[in-house]
Amino acid sequence: MFDNKYDVVVVGAGHAGCEAAAAAANLGSKTLLVTMNLQNTAQMSCNPAMGGIAKGQIVREIDALGGYSGIVSDNTAIQFKMLNRSKGPAMWSPRVQSDRSMFALEWRKMLENTPLLDFYQEMVVDLIIENESVVGVETSLGVKIYSKSVILTNGTFLNGLIHIGEKNFGGGRAGEKAALGLTKSLENLGFKSGRMKTGTPPRVDGRSLDYSKMIEQPGDIKPSKFSYSNSTKPLTKQRSCYITHTNIEVHDILREGFDRSPMFNGAIQSTGPRYCPSIEDKINRFKDKSQHQIFVEPEGWNTVEVYVNGFSTSLPDEIQYKALKSVKGFESVKFFRPGYAIEYDYFPPTQLYHSLETKRIQNLFFAGQINGTTGYEEAAAQGIMAGINAHLKHNSKTPFILNRDEAYIGVLIDDLILKGTKEPYRMFTSRAEYRTLLRQDNADERLTQRSYNLGLASEERLIKVQEKIKKRKQLIDYLSKTSFSVEDANKILTKKKEDNVKQTDKYSKLLSRPTISRNDLKTIPSLKKFLKTSEMNDIIFEQAEIEIKYSGYIDKEKRNAEKLKRLENIKIPRNFNYDDLASLSFEAKEKFNKLKPETLAQASRISGVNPSDISVLLVSMGR
Repeated sequence: MFDNKYDVVVVGAGHAGCEAAAAAANLGSKTLLVTMNLQNTAQMSCNPAMGGIAKGQIVREIDALGGYSGIVSDNTAIQFKMLNRSKGPAMWSPRVQSDRSMFALEWRKMLENTPLLDFYQEMVVDLIIENESVVGVETSLGVKIYSKSVILTNGTFLNGLIHIGEKNFGGGRAGEKAALGLTKSLENLGFKSGRMKTGTPPRVDGRSLDYSKMIEQPGDIKPSKFSYSNSTKPLTKQRSCYITHTNIEVHDILREGFDRSPMFNGAIQSTGPRYCPSIEDKINRFKDKSQHQIFVEPEGWNTVEVYVNGFSTSLPDEIQYKALKSVKGFESVKFFRPGYAIEYDYFPPTQLYHSLETKRIQNLFFAGQINGTTGYEEAAAQGIMAGINAHLKHNSKTPFILNRDEAYIGVLIDDLILKGTKEPYRMFTSRAEYRTLLRQDNADERLTQRSYNLGLASEERLIKVQEKIKKRKQLIDYLSKTSFSVEDANKILTKKKEDNVKQTDKYSKLLSRPTISRNDLKTIPSLKKFLKTSEMNDIIFEQAEIEIKYSGYIDKEKRNAEKLKRLENIKIPRNFNYDDLASLSFEAKEKFNKLKPETLAQASRISGVNPSDISVLLVSMGR
């Protein structure tokens, strides 16, 4: 049948599972990816898009680490947009609209071309445990597969239950059965579980929509891409999305069915995503609003299927249909399928170490929605980290941990482990205290060297990053030391309706003005010539501009990060006895014993822990 002994077994082929399997295999682990349906590998269960606010930064970070999400997104994109361009660079976030079918096929093709990676289609129902360590998995057919590490990435499938109005049935996704047995197995091992819920909107026939009544949303005129590699190219043609709105009539129709909406009427007791609420929740929560935005998103190049983003619901299908027909442009709408809610099991992530290995069972890792997160990007980020650390663990190497000042991935995992989550966790730029350092444009500089040291990023990638850094420093040096002419500067300032200068100064001083951009400076002949002869592309100039304009913010965040690293370097032994410290507060003892922080910095970030508690720890550790 197949070899039943592996280094790493990954359970589930969603975004977390795919990245985990690819990372482990590419690092040299003999890996098996087990899933209930290989045809749905890397399925986009919800909207057909990757990236967005903070999520786009995560995709860039995954790519810099050597993951596949960025490459797959580029190769299957139908539209590219850089969001938040009107705000500061810390907020700029890339997003692509994807071809849903192509996305899954491209992922499967890349995985099948990954050496050391095998596949098996079956349901895993139990773990094989010896001496508080996982040594394999067992399937519903009784097949036992042995491995040195196991990664669980079960998504919404653990005891998944789908709701449409009063109707409900088992399922992990529309048309797919739920995964049964594994929750009970984990609970028998002492793990605590919970229930969460999420929803998805209807899919409709694009031929039945009147786009002339909607607002067109085209992609960027000069689209970029996610991956830093040379294997992908920016889009040369794009498909537009559209915006329309609900109205008072739509809201009144929907209210008729509120008592029949399980996500709204309390029939589903589990917690839903606060930041991606159902249309029922939006109408109820924002009673003063007469309309809500609806984003009309095509599902691909060669399909008429459309995703109705912003209309997530668990209302009865006839209410959904009646209400949508009252939305402008949807008067003749035809359904492909109604929206639905799904509730599923998750395991509070405070039961994990920062490596995503469980504290209770050695060599067992959790990644993705099993940890209480929502979103493809958050899942994929955990997947690649779990894949890396599963490989490192069975090779007796130090875990790979990203700090909060190194990556959004570091923020994500640190939040999950130290704070836990009682609602589906979604990443936002506001969650990162070092977001000026964690920009989408510099993920390659932050992480490629670390990935190369692991053995994931290629030497070619590393050289490319090093060359980029060298060129940017050269450009900043030129701008900081070379003076502009009064005539050239005043031509620009007059166009901007700004006061003219009376004496020359450095280019960096001119560029640091809020109203002056690199595009203005490119009109100066001498600078234009330097850029051409030095082969400085716009990406390098953009980064130089960011560093010059935001140098104060960047330097301040770097200083704060350095202070934190002093505490990050002080390790706490895993068997440290907090109960012996009489001066430690009761709450601190309780939290430390439960969460088992690995460094003093982690201990300081736990809710309810005071500076005095950290001082007690410092003294007790001889500091």
